[in-house]
Formats: sequence, C-alpha cells, structure tokens
Amino acid sequence: MASNPDIRASDADRDRVAASLREHTADGRLTLTELEERLEATYSAKTMGELQQLTADLPEADLHHRPIPAYQRTTVAPRSSGGSIWYGTRAMWSAWAVVSALNIAIWAIIAVTAPVVPYPWWLWVAGPWGVLLLLRSLFGAGGDRR
Repeated sequence: MASNPDIRASDADRDRVAASLREHTADGRLTLTELEERLEATYSAKTMGELQQLTADLPEADLHHRPIPAYQRTTVAPRSSGGSIWYGTRAMWSAWAVVSALNIAIWAIIAVTAPVVPYPWWLWVAGPWGVLLLLRSLFGAGGDRR
C-alpha cells in the first residue's frame, strides 16, 4: 500500500483489495457476512487509508504457501520408517543387489557351460561392497544426523 493514506484509491486498488478479501474468505479467515460488509466498504472507499483499514487485521500473504527460509532447510536425508536405514542407503542396497545378481548370473552361465567350475570371482565384487553397506546401515553415515 501507499505510504500516504490520504492518496485517492483507483478502481484497480479496490479490485486488488476485493480479490484479497475473497482469498482470505476462501482460506477461512473471514465469514461470508464479513466478506459482504468489507466488499461494500471496499467499493465505497475513496482513499488508500480506508482500504488499508479493511485489511489491517489480515496477513498480506498466505503464510501456508510461503517457501521455507534457506536457514531452516535441512540437507540431511530424512529417516525412513525402517529406523536405522536412511533412504539413500536403501538405494545403495538396491544397486548392490542388482550388480551382485548380474555378476552371479554371468558366473552361473560360465559355470554351466565350462567343463570346470570357475573361481567365484563375483565374491570380490559383492563381498567388500556388501560389507561396507552393512557397516553403513548398522552404524550410520557418520555425518550430521540432526
């Protein structure tokens, strides 16, 4: 609103205040009776000060739709319903399972077609990776957990 309350209000100013009052009614801040009274006063208002008085007890912006301030945002992944396993760790376990299954399938195909059973090389892929994931799942990521 203008800094001088004695400035004459335009039709656009009245329409803007009326739209704001309708929004506040839709949000449940005003009843239909209050809306009717305030709309009548809005369209009969001559100055910006009169329009300001009609919306003085209402917030300028809906607080529910405001973005979260940057200082309140968190960069830590929220915990899953599983307790100690974080969402990111679930994705890591899924990747481990897919890669391990693929390696075991390749080894099994070679074992079936070869005259001698080959060395289980897939253990060197699945083993260390699985141990590290298990440690992460049991003891956490070691970062800031908040």
